[in-house]
Amino acid sequence: MEENIMLSNQVLQRTISEIENIAGGSCSVWAMDGHRIVQAGTESMNAGERIQAFLEEIKKEEIFQGLEEIRTGYALFLVCDEEKPAYILNIENMSGEKAEIVGRLGVKQMEGLIRAYKEKIDKNRFLQNLLLDNMLLVDVYNQAKKLHIENDQKRVVYLVEARAKDNQMLLETMKGMYASGMKDFVTAVDEGSVILVKALEETDGYREVFESAKSIADTVSAEAMVNIRVSYGTMIHELKDVSKSYKEAGMALDVGRIFYPDRNILAYNELGIGRLIHQLPLSLCEMFLKEVFGDRDVSEFEEETLSTVYKFFENNLNISETARQLYIHRNTLVYRLGKIQKLTGLDVRVFEDALTFKIAMMVSEHMKFMNQ
Repeated sequence: MEENIMLSNQVLQRTISEIENIAGGSCSVWAMDGHRIVQAGTESMNAGERIQAFLEEIKKEEIFQGLEEIRTGYALFLVCDEEKPAYILNIENMSGEKAEIVGRLGVKQMEGLIRAYKEKIDKNRFLQNLLLDNMLLVDVYNQAKKLHIENDQKRVVYLVEARAKDNQMLLETMKGMYASGMKDFVTAVDEGSVILVKALEETDGYREVFESAKSIADTVSAEAMVNIRVSYGTMIHELKDVSKSYKEAGMALDVGRIFYPDRNILAYNELGIGRLIHQLPLSLCEMFLKEVFGDRDVSEFEEETLSTVYKFFENNLNISETARQLYIHRNTLVYRLGKIQKLTGLDVRVFEDALTFKIAMMVSEHMKFMNQ
């Protein structure tokens, strides 16, 4: 049998405090094991005894919905989670007729809160199973209909990762940002990142998707005071494809960690050659590095030489512009590039050799990441 959904003490306290403020008297909520959970106002000394007696009466019943006991000076009401007993609402210091009305309204309010919370939990569980591709197609459609989640809705999945790994703060901030949206869902399936399944307008394109990612990065960084990365997958049009966009966003994060550590926004469809390299088997990577570098290890290359080569690549193999940006003489630049040629046989001033060297260094970074 499924366990009752238990509301937080904060929610229960707020509920009975509102009842007391509006109707007067005093209220308390008791658990089904006979202990008081929350209280508003002054309660009689023998309240606990009355609760125990009421619990004994409940055990004799087969149908629990609507069970209540109204006496002079107090009224007890059973609150149910669907058809299962969940709480007892105790009303005191109120006339019988008024206590009856207030108590029944209180029960309706609490049962409504239980249903709402239960639906929230069910949606979260459904979403996590959907993201992890743990559901049959027919179950996706049936549960989505039951939970009032649209199937044919344009969506995209964002992954938000805190570089400092403060996931709880990140999760709460993201939930706060998207709590009011009925079509957006925030969840987490591991401790590494927070997931946002965001509904899109039919006219939205990747420009709007990027702008949303930028907005998330800016807002979360400001509110949660954490440095984050945001990645996203491709846009999808059916609920069943949420796991596809999620996997793509996950790959974008991985590729970003390896090849683009300075970027805080990573789009799956803009990863370029990094995405291709990330999917290569390690055996093929090792073979390629052996062909390019022979027995040499990448660690043998001097940091100064490598940074010079990367700047050279950034400037499209333009020697004059690279020398200007590095504040060095052309001859010094040529000398440094020549070091790479001596070590590898690759003249990075030639496009084909430059491409080979660039890919080889990316493959090396990929292998280093995979072997961690």
